[in-house]
Amino acid sequence: MIGLLAMAAASAATPSVTADCAGGLCGYSALRPYFDKLAGARSGGKPVHILQIGDSHTAGDAITGAWRDALQARYGSAGRGVMPPGKPFQGYNPRGVSVDMSPGWTISSIFGAGSQNPRGALGLSGFSITSNASGARIGLTVSANQMFDRFVICAIAEPGAGALVINVAGQSERFELGALIARPECREMEFDQAQGAVSVVTEGGPVTITSWATFRDRGGVALSNVGVVGSQFVHFSRNDDSVVAEELRSYKPDLIVIAFGTNEGFAPRINPQEYEITLRTQIGRIRRLAGRVPILLLGAPDALTRRNELLSNAPTATPAPCIEPVTLPPSTPITSAPEQPADADDISDVLDALGQRSGTAQVRPVPAVAPAEAPRTGWAITARPLFPPAGLKAVREVQRKVAQQLRLGFWDWEARMGGRCTAVSWVKLQPTRMRGDYVHFNSAGGQEIANRLQADLDLAASAASRW
Repeated sequence: MIGLLAMAAASAATPSVTADCAGGLCGYSALRPYFDKLAGARSGGKPVHILQIGDSHTAGDAITGAWRDALQARYGSAGRGVMPPGKPFQGYNPRGVSVDMSPGWTISSIFGAGSQNPRGALGLSGFSITSNASGARIGLTVSANQMFDRFVICAIAEPGAGALVINVAGQSERFELGALIARPECREMEFDQAQGAVSVVTEGGPVTITSWATFRDRGGVALSNVGVVGSQFVHFSRNDDSVVAEELRSYKPDLIVIAFGTNEGFAPRINPQEYEITLRTQIGRIRRLAGRVPILLLGAPDALTRRNELLSNAPTATPAPCIEPVTLPPSTPITSAPEQPADADDISDVLDALGQRSGTAQVRPVPAVAPAEAPRTGWAITARPLFPPAGLKAVREVQRKVAQQLRLGFWDWEARMGGRCTAVSWVKLQPTRMRGDYVHFNSAGGQEIANRLQADLDLAASAASRW
């Protein structure tokens, strides 16, 4: 079994090119505008901006962070990109920047605790923060590789709103947000020298901030990750068209990556027809608001559960269980027992058998006993087996179909992990690359996924350049 897993891993790590497919990436011809722009990023030309929208895989930044590091090492850094404002949820710890937020803010989101009405206007990040009093503050400090010469902040102009005072290296700018009608507005500040920190403080009435971003306009790549833990693509519909459109106009992505699907696959019940409507509707909406920006759709990764109710959460075949590594008990050696006397009631026979008659001990050979074996490891189906929820397969089938019909790039994440049930080895075998929930990736796993995705994109770029 370990040999089969090794073969699957080797196959996943060695992508091949076929008609409009490179490894796990199909429909790569739709991404050619992105490839063309990326080719000039290294020479100090126009920077390239990748915007990834998704769930916890995106929000956690293990994968996008590793992908960002690899791209910026190759092409140069164009800044940290778009982020949700402030600290939108507990445990928020973005790579490459440190963020602080004072008390005095209310957090809204497309999913989770912040989604309860009433909520503030929402944009690409899926979060917004609204000040409760004048003097509320947010700030960020970037690492050396994420220094910026352009800062963008997006907020809601509306009746009774206050102002934002933006301070960068002693240079202050006041962003007035009082207006006759509510509308989204983004403010941009540019600098002659690279900067490392920014502070934003409210004045006057309440202010709602939907996102902020740092960029460096000297070539290179910026990769923005905006995700909401636990969310599905349908929740993205809870943001505002006007806010999303204004942010897209200001942030100008060159590639949009959509990375939902895991939470849909783990839902108590998924209807493939309804999911297809959601997928088509939201992709059409993004295209309408973003214009002709190429889109890459990531298929749902391999992920596993032991919850029996997820065996039938979609109208597909019941998934077979996964084989897991288990500890086998040591084998028990078989030895010959001493012969018992024919008549146990006869004390003489008993003494003879014990070699103790007349006080004379008889030496008898001791049966040989094999040394205790160390525990052995094998592969088996356990009493409470792991399996991929039925819904995950249904989600992937819809994603693949819609991507092909709408001419999107589609990356088969599950296949590039090594296929069905691969999450077992990613959790159980060294080096571990997934967490014990069989859903989320650790840093090593994030690095591996980023490497495999970029390998396929490299192959696709090479293939696209030949026609």
